[in-house]
Amino acid sequence: MTILTVQGLHAGYGVADVLRNIDFAVERGTIVALLGANGAGKTTTLRALSGLIPSRGVIKFAGTDLRQCSAARRVELGLAHVPQGRGTFAEFTVEENLAAGAYTAGSKRQIAQDMERWYEAFPRLAERRRQLAGSLSGGEQQMLALARALMSRPKLLLCDEPSLGLAPAITQEIFEIFRQLNQEHGMTLLIVEQNADLTLQFADTAYVMEAGEITLNGKASDLLSDEAVQQSYLGV
Repeated sequence: MTILTVQGLHAGYGVADVLRNIDFAVERGTIVALLGANGAGKTTTLRALSGLIPSRGVIKFAGTDLRQCSAARRVELGLAHVPQGRGTFAEFTVEENLAAGAYTAGSKRQIAQDMERWYEAFPRLAERRRQLAGSLSGGEQQMLALARALMSRPKLLLCDEPSLGLAPAITQEIFEIFRQLNQEHGMTLLIVEQNADLTLQFADTAYVMEAGEITLNGKASDLLSDEAVQQSYLGV
């Protein structure tokens, strides 16, 4: 079942369109990779989906047309965005950051239950729940950004360059967490990444962007062995 359908999407900044007539879809319960070089339009795509910038075209999420929905309403509907650079509140503790992500949740009891659920999934955060976010390592801050987004009980998680600034071993750990979220919690993920090799190993399907347009798509396993993708993105 398709959870996200994008048709004829245009978006940008000021009068200039960065995205030009892009179409793609995300199936429920899958991991989808959105790949491309710097400036291809990947981050702009996520910002348009989240309602952070104006856009034209159709964005249908879980049966709802998002064109008239604010960014806050999109979160309420189940769309969560983990931005590039993580964006945690440095002067808040880990627990305060998680609580800030739960503003769409219900009772205090529900929030407490969700918090314990994600502490169980991210035991390193549980150990540091009273620690200021700004004092965490880069990998721990990425985990916190993910957990905070998950506190809104999303149906679809948008992750922008999760490997940015992380050591390879930590990046691998983050992607293992993505797999765990997908397989154990049924989470659907759309991941924007420049690390195409690793991302294609974890994704089910993938789209490749160039200059604001989608130029290639297919099963991630097929793209991993595609000669053009290897030459352009995998350094083969």
